[in-house]
Amino acid sequence: MGKLDSSVIASASRQTFEREGFLISRGRISREDCLEAKEFVRESLSPLIGPAELEVDVGYPGAPKAMRDQGGDTPRRLLHAYARSSIMRRLAHHKDVKGMIHELMDEEEVMLSQCHHNCVMTKFPTYSSSTDWHQDIRYWHYDLPELISVWIALDREDESNGALRLIPGSHKMEFERGELDKDLFFRKDKPGNQSLIEKQVSVELDPGDLLFFHCRLLHSAGPNLSSEVKLSPVFTFHKKSNLPIEGTRSSRFPSIAL
Repeated sequence: MGKLDSSVIASASRQTFEREGFLISRGRISREDCLEAKEFVRESLSPLIGPAELEVDVGYPGAPKAMRDQGGDTPRRLLHAYARSSIMRRLAHHKDVKGMIHELMDEEEVMLSQCHHNCVMTKFPTYSSSTDWHQDIRYWHYDLPELISVWIALDREDESNGALRLIPGSHKMEFERGELDKDLFFRKDKPGNQSLIEKQVSVELDPGDLLFFHCRLLHSAGPNLSSEVKLSPVFTFHKKSNLPIEGTRSSRFPSIAL
């Protein structure tokens, strides 16, 4: 059997992404880079080197209620990942990350946002919270709601440690205000929403896998029920022509050319 032309593979990937709102690329980050990234993150967690967001800051289901509570100092995210170390920058500029982002956006001039994601998700055992169904674009302000994030698995990710759950095709849907709660989470008490949630898929990833997903894709995650902390760098990209709206949190820091 002959080999597929690279342009055919790229077109198929783009079609899958456009239809489903996400794409998994397996085994792209080397074992060495995964280990280096994990070592750096662990050194940043003990003692905790900020800036960071704690579980008490987000207030999601299952999170400690206050700093004085047991587990109140549990980190949720290490912020400003790109500026923290060379390994984080290498991951963000990895050839397979860049190549796929360019293909999925069908654009040569692509930028990495320093305002959104640009973090390491740190889901700890015992004190990690669940994340309800939401779209990332709810807090982002750009000319167009067309951004793509890459989630990088440094270890095995599955239901046991709070893997992402996605609703395929939801990035194409328009939701009425009443289908979202006051914090813009997708309401699970609405019958129409419940039928959509039933179509969810749980994303299982191995070390080195990349998950690309659209900023409008509905996603959620459960708590970490394992005995090990789960570490996942996440970066978000936009076309150079898709500008952040001035005066919003999306314009706080300059984007970086990919």
